Amino acid sequence: MTGKRIFNHDIMHCTHDAVVGNYLYSGRVLGMTEPDDSIQLHPDLQSQWSAITAHYHNIGLSHSQNPIWDVSFEQLRQHRDYEPSVFILCSELDKSSQDDHWFRDHNQDWQDVVEFINSKNNFIRLAEELGINVPRTLCAENQTQLKNHLDIPYPCYLKPAVSVDGVGIYRCANSEELDKALANLDEHIPLQLQQEVTASKFLNLQYQAEAEKAEPLAATEQILDGFAHQGNRYPTADQPWELVQPMAQWMTNKGMKGIFAFDVATVETETGMDYFAIECNPRFNGASYPTGIAQKLNINSWCSDNFSTKYHSLAEIELGDLEYTPTTGTGVIIVNWGSVLVGKLGVLLAGSIEQQEELRQLLTQRLN
Repeated sequence: MTGKRIFNHDIMHCTHDAVVGNYLYSGRVLGMTEPDDSIQLHPDLQSQWSAITAHYHNIGLSHSQNPIWDVSFEQLRQHRDYEPSVFILCSELDKSSQDDHWFRDHNQDWQDVVEFINSKNNFIRLAEELGINVPRTLCAENQTQLKNHLDIPYPCYLKPAVSVDGVGIYRCANSEELDKALANLDEHIPLQLQQEVTASKFLNLQYQAEAEKAEPLAATEQILDGFAHQGNRYPTADQPWELVQPMAQWMTNKGMKGIFAFDVATVETETGMDYFAIECNPRFNGASYPTGIAQKLNINSWCSDNFSTKYHSLAEIELGDLEYTPTTGTGVIIVNWGSVLVGKLGVLLAGSIEQQEELRQLLTQRLN
């Protein structure tokens, strides 16, 4: 390897069609790159390149100077001397090539551990083997097997074993609601029922696999919209790394590379806090991109959030005095910039919680 990296964070091979503008999300990794890196971007983002690079120049954020306006994985093989970074490594990547399996052949262990742990049922079984605290969960290969369980723990959540952004997850308070939820899912796919945890908050614990060691990267508190991830807040007082460390190291031993994260529920008890591992995302996740930018700029208090806007070009948006200022360590940083083409932005709000809220209100006004 030359020390250079190539980033392909297109999510189209693994996301749900319900995510509006998901083909534009390849740009949100830009703030984590460095000048010598290459980054693959959807061609539609080319119109926004000058505006986002001007924004990053203003705030002192280094980034790739080598955009490739093509998100095909053929580019990874054309840059064999570059270290690859992908959103998620799964079997879908191999389908992009009919005659050259080079990428898969060189990353088979990585792909195998991702596909294994990406199943929520495999996650639960492994957690139980490793002695990791999880909610009571029933795993089934199909609906028929699930219905044979006589001790379903209501209220519970019905989940497909493989799900993205909370799609297909239903809360069921009784058997009637469970039957209705099951009618919305393919009867042959693996499923699980997980007992509801009355959590005070949900955490995202990110790891970086480096030199065969699982290194804690950042603990953030999740901001949820229903079951879907809306944003994250850093720092958080709760950092139960010991809960998931055994699985993080197991994954790294099996060949995991790059960033991955665990969702953890915190429950207040009379004697303190209990923590339950909910699932593992064996990939970059929504928290990874603002975390990467915050660490590069040494921002120690921030939250990420998503906004709708009437504008469909960054050039139409004037951040002005809201733009992040290195000297004060506060302000707005645009993270998911390509989605502006469909009227959406993902941003980092730097500052104290009070400053974050003020920035949120002012930015909402400015975008609409």
